[in-house]
Amino acid sequence: MNWSIDFAPMLPGPFFWAAGIIAALLTGYLLWRRSRGALLRAAAIAAVLLALANPTLREEQRESLANVAIVIVDESASQTLGDRKAQTAAVKQDLEAKLGKIPNLQVKWIPASRPGDNTSPGTHLFADLNKALADTPPDRLAGVVMITDGEVHDVPKTASQLGFDAPVHALITGAPDEFDRRIEVLSAPRYGIVGQSRDIEVAVRETGKKGSVAEPIALRVRREGRPDEQITTMVGKPVKIEMPFPHSGQNILEVELDTAPGELTPANNRAVIAAEGVRENLRVLLVSGEPHAGERTWRNLLKSDAAVDLVHFTILRPPEKHDGTPINQLSLIAFPTRELFSEKINDFDLIIFDRYQHRGLLQLPYYDNIARYVEEHGGALLVAAGDDYAGNLSLFRTPLSPVLPAVPTGRVLSEPFKAKLTDDGRKHPVTQGLTGAGAKNAQPTWGRWFRQVEVQPEHGRTLMDGAENEPLLILDHKGKGRVALLTSDQAWLWARGYEGGGPHSDLLRRLSHWLMKEPDLEEERLIASARGLHLTLERRSMEAKVAPVTVLGPGGETSQVVLEPAGNGIWRGSVDVKIPGLYKAQTEAPEGELTAVAHAGIDDPIEMSEVTATDAKLQPIIDATGGGAFWMSSSAESTRANPSSVAVPRISMLSGAKVLAGSGWLGLKDRQAFVTRGVKLTPMFTGFGALAALLLLVSLAWWREGK
Repeated sequence: MNWSIDFAPMLPGPFFWAAGIIAALLTGYLLWRRSRGALLRAAAIAAVLLALANPTLREEQRESLANVAIVIVDESASQTLGDRKAQTAAVKQDLEAKLGKIPNLQVKWIPASRPGDNTSPGTHLFADLNKALADTPPDRLAGVVMITDGEVHDVPKTASQLGFDAPVHALITGAPDEFDRRIEVLSAPRYGIVGQSRDIEVAVRETGKKGSVAEPIALRVRREGRPDEQITTMVGKPVKIEMPFPHSGQNILEVELDTAPGELTPANNRAVIAAEGVRENLRVLLVSGEPHAGERTWRNLLKSDAAVDLVHFTILRPPEKHDGTPINQLSLIAFPTRELFSEKINDFDLIIFDRYQHRGLLQLPYYDNIARYVEEHGGALLVAAGDDYAGNLSLFRTPLSPVLPAVPTGRVLSEPFKAKLTDDGRKHPVTQGLTGAGAKNAQPTWGRWFRQVEVQPEHGRTLMDGAENEPLLILDHKGKGRVALLTSDQAWLWARGYEGGGPHSDLLRRLSHWLMKEPDLEEERLIASARGLHLTLERRSMEAKVAPVTVLGPGGETSQVVLEPAGNGIWRGSVDVKIPGLYKAQTEAPEGELTAVAHAGIDDPIEMSEVTATDAKLQPIIDATGGGAFWMSSSAESTRANPSSVAVPRISMLSGAKVLAGSGWLGLKDRQAFVTRGVKLTPMFTGFGALAALLLLVSLAWWREGK
């Protein structure tokens, strides 16, 4: 029960207060004149005012609400180091028993910063606290207790940002005398040019109880395809290390630091730098024959690619054409055949012939140069053929024929057809997953083409069929280089959107980049990736079966992983490893051994950058809220001796106190919150009783004045 008196004046506020002022003046005047019955008159006036004030006795039926204490349990990666996991369990058990003895207290246990696939790097206890506060009334919050090592990365700058008025306490796991070393990456490139090297800069850092700073420290450097290298440095001294980029795609370098005696953990004694190897701008030579409707398709595609430097020539006037135009009136330039196909041919990464016919513009030795450019120098050749490939002036009738994958029959198929993926086409990265291809036996949804050259494949893989199921797209490895033959010149119909168009951009871009040896488009490829200590292997192949993958660990141990089918041309497998470090995967392929590297281990560099226990990061917010920080162990030696021996402070409920922590105790606020279940109102100065009292006082005042 709770009693109180409410007033509900019968007059509007200004009139009531004006009457009160007049009554006070009259009473004062009577007292100043020392009139008889002045006190009785004052009492009568007061009774009138009291009646006008309409006092009411309020009786509330209240139900007390429980106080709420939130306990945040830090489950971040650093809490698994040393004996902190056992220490946390012991603290939780003791704290649960002590909080359970406090009456009218509800406890919320919140696991925080648990590692997962979608968690952000670092320890974010206050973010998880805010989620818990979403369904906790602030006027019932008695306090927050955090079980943590103190390495928290989202501590608010001020107590006002918390959104509540309650103490924050920290029970610090670990010990105040811990010691740890780590490798800090000061600068590292995100990419590098293939065949060149860039420098990274690292330094050895030391936290906690200092060791022997002056002693030399050995760093082991591991690079892909090179033996390990050892570098000597000092604590805090930056050191530069050369990072080569032997190939395009991801390049990895690992730096490892020896574990020092008494060090908390070796988990952060490795630094892995992954950077993309990029090739310098690819140079493409595009030679177009007689102008046709799709001539600009290739030009527009290659010009829109920022990684390509395009040199384009269109043969508008063949040598045999004679129309009487004076030479000095021609605005065309001579085709620089010697410069392009003899002196600088090896500067190009790809040569494209688009509807080109041999009409004597290129001498036969130049075709022979192109063939050697492909086979011996690893160049790439693409022939986008029309009916030119079927006639007597076909490129196949030149010394270029040894590198071309198909022989023309001389027949041109002039009929509508839809390009279809072959079984190899559904596996090959160039055509795999093209939009609109449909299921294996279903009709593609893209538009039709109307002309194709009939050929007989001699080698290579046919990825697409066209009219009468004849080969439409053939890819081939020739010597060190690559060759592609597209037996139709009507890809431009897709570009123009005819009958809905088709994926011309994806197809032609993938095709040109495969020819230029883009790693992501290799049909035989091994990919290794890691998340934590879970290693995933993916194999892409055109074969019906793939060999097991041999995994070589950082300690020299080997294991084999059998891959399972995971789609067209894709196999996958995974394995859990025990030791963090650089793992090398290798397997046999038709064209030689495939290798891949991945680093398994800590994937949260922020979390593991500083791992020694501390109360310094939480101390400002603890002091601002009146809380306290308590070490659960006095030293690292005592923790190792008995991890379950912890010193959890005594807990008290306090109301009205500003300091809620002291030596060996912590306090929670008793909020004394309640909910009102019912209200009873009783008028105090109404009815016959009030009228009788008023008449009595007036009569007494009249009687006193009459004496």
